[in-house]
Amino acid sequence: MDLTSYAEWAVRLVNDPHPPPELLELRDELAALFDGTGGEQAVVARLNALLVRHPVRPQLSDHDGQRWHLHLAVDAHGTAAAGAVMGLAALVAELGADRLGRCQEPRCMRAFLDTSSNRSRRYCSARCASRANVAAYRARRRSGQ
Repeated sequence: MDLTSYAEWAVRLVNDPHPPPELLELRDELAALFDGTGGEQAVVARLNALLVRHPVRPQLSDHDGQRWHLHLAVDAHGTAAAGAVMGLAALVAELGADRLGRCQEPRCMRAFLDTSSNRSRRYCSARCASRANVAAYRARRRSGQ
């Protein structure tokens, strides 16, 4: 089972300024993971607490004409909270808590998953990376004149 799509759903939820009311608390709890406050041990402790509150319930599915495969079922409220938490937990277990990041473009701060091979991602998108590079270039030009 590939849990990447569940982790990506968690990122979309964290970056959603107006989530459905039933997901507001979860969004804030997931956002704290991306802030990295307290280091890796704190991130893992928060994830473990979320895993207890949102237990995973796998189920077999054959949607879209695919062979049988596993999905994480939605909870009683119709949300995929358990999937989001499990996706992030799997990513942290495989790659480390430092792979949960915030965009370093000062006006952005969106969450992202760093799945780069060398842990080098600093921006949520190419747009933010370009904006930051242009700002740095202009700052260098101003200071050099």
